[in-house]
Amino acid sequence: MASDNRPISPHLQVYRWQITMALSILHRVTGVGLGLGLLLITWWLVAAASGPEYFDLVQGVMTSIFGRLILFGFTLALFLHMCNGIRHLFWDAGYGFEIDSARKSSWLVVAGAIGLTVATFVIGYALR
Repeated sequence: MASDNRPISPHLQVYRWQITMALSILHRVTGVGLGLGLLLITWWLVAAASGPEYFDLVQGVMTSIFGRLILFGFTLALFLHMCNGIRHLFWDAGYGFEIDSARKSSWLVVAGAIGLTVATFVIGYALR
């Protein structure tokens, strides 16, 4: 039987939020988001194989403002997950564990994900 005076593990409310903490949570959230986004890509591919009428319907949904926002979010999640995964590869090799390095690499992940997402959309619309 545990006594009442034993220390309790700190909860998230005890800690001061840091970028590394937020990216850890976002990495998991983007992983789930990517899985859900793949369902949309599958829907689009099935529509392409089903015929022009159904494809036009799905294409209309995907090219609407709502569809483009979902695509932008999916692209941002993809690049955030990828950049953070690359950072984890460096951690697996034993590099970047110092607090200052971890903080700087976290901001680099955020900047890289935003930059790659914006560049993808700019290039995509320019080629359109």
